[in-house]
This record gives sequence, C-alpha cells and structure tokens, in this order.
Amino acid sequence: MAASERSRPSLFWPLAVIVIPLVSLLARIRTTGAEKLPRTGAFVLAPNHHSELDPLIVAMSVYRTGRLPRFMAKESLFRIPVVGWVLKRTGMIPVARSSSATAAKQTMAQSRELVEHGRGVIVYPEGTLTRDPELWPMRGKSGAVRLALSGDIPLIPMAQWGTQAIMGRYQKGLSLWPLRKPVRVLIGDPVDLSDLRARATEPAALNEATDRLMAAITALLEQLRGEKAPANRWNPADHGQNETGRLDS
Repeated sequence: MAASERSRPSLFWPLAVIVIPLVSLLARIRTTGAEKLPRTGAFVLAPNHHSELDPLIVAMSVYRTGRLPRFMAKESLFRIPVVGWVLKRTGMIPVARSSSATAAKQTMAQSRELVEHGRGVIVYPEGTLTRDPELWPMRGKSGAVRLALSGDIPLIPMAQWGTQAIMGRYQKGLSLWPLRKPVRVLIGDPVDLSDLRARATEPAALNEATDRLMAAITALLEQLRGEKAPANRWNPADHGQNETGRLDS
C-alpha cells in the first residue's frame, strides 16, 4: 500500500500535525506525477531549489504520496541538541565534507542503508539556492547521482514553481497575502543511468549522469513555467561566485 510507510508510528506524525496546517495556509499545492514516486523501496528524489521554503513544499508533496520525506543534512546539524535528536529519529542522512575516498565510502554506506530499509531521500543536486537570475536550475553537483548509482536506486527528478511568491530567494520574511498562493509540483520519470553503472566511480560518468539529471529537472520546470530555459545552464564559477554564491575576492 502507498501509505504503509507513513502509517507506521514515528516522529513524523506530530511533525505533520504541526507543519501541514501551517504550510496549507501559505500554499495551495498541486502535485502532478505523484505516481512516478515508487510506492515502496529506495529512491533518490532530486528537486530544483529557488526558495528557502522549498523543503517544506517538497516534504509535504512527498508525505501526501504515502512516503516519508527524508533529506540529506549537514553532519554538523546532527551535533546540535534537540535538532540532532529529531534528525536522527526521522532518519535524515548526514553528509560531511571530506576527502573523495571518505566521501565514496560514505556514499556506499548510505546507499546500502537506503536499500536495506527501503527508504527514500531528497537531495538538492544544486547544493544550494540557484544563482540563476531567472531562477532556472544552475549547474548541478554529483551527490544525488552518486547515491543512485552506488545502490542502483531510482533517481527521480522533481520541479516546483510558485514558492518564490511566498518567500523569494534571500527574502527575510514571508509574503503572507493573499493566503494559499498556488504552488505547482511536477514529478518526472526516473532518469536512465543504466549505461553508466559500470563506470559509476569515473568522473566523466558522474558528470554525464549529473547533466542528465539537471536536464530532466529543467524540462519539468519548463512545463510548469510554460517557457524555455536558457540554452546554457548558469555556472557560479563563470560569474565570479563561489559555491555559496558569494563573489570571490
């Protein structure tokens, strides 16, 4: 059953009681393609990212399908009292900045855990809010495809649009009026990586897989926005920005 994972008692229950009514006041979420998300088993869901409010929209969309929304989170957050306890109890996945060898081992372990427990994880492939001036997806990083390739896990692209009307990029507060602004979510077919699995550790294969993923996310967002994305994807390095979006000195 689609709701079997959500129906098990967990910390998600009290969180949902608090979060869902609040988000429902802010956004009227319409999700298309929910059937593309596997009803059981592991998956890696990769959405676009243009507002600090995105995780709540994505989490609510996933929760409505019967799956539990688990995210990759910085390892440092797991050391914060209370916050770390909540992250661990809800099955969020820690990610640490480390050497490539250590990162590869960590990815393998995380993939095995996802498959073993039949869990899904949400990974923002851009790594941060897009820097594209028109809010199109920018160049992606390889974290999502590494997880998918390591465990032969379905890699599902997702696009959402409308959240920026509630909380714009870098906006300090919410735009509350009118309430229940429309937000559209579109889930796509799994990205085909079958021809790359034998070369899953090669940089060229990871780059190709990441390009395919970002192209799939962008195509979904084009459908939602009803317009074409720029031919060239925004790359912060080409505009004098570091990975945080700040200008390099």
